[in-house]
Amino acid sequence: MTTPWPAMLRLAAGNFRIAPEAFWRLSLKEWRALTDREAAVALDRAGLEALLGKHPD
Repeated sequence: MTTPWPAMLRLAAGNFRIAPEAFWRLSLKEWRALTDREAAVALDRAGLEALLGKHPD
């Protein structure tokens, strides 16, 4: 099976507004996190506060 690079690049640029240079720097793990709908969870206020506690910068 070949990788559908053109379709992936169109999705990154069109839907996610990721510049081509940034697309090519993404790791496979990052790409999967962006495109895996099951893993995408809305961040609620408690989740945001926990995230800010872990990364205060």
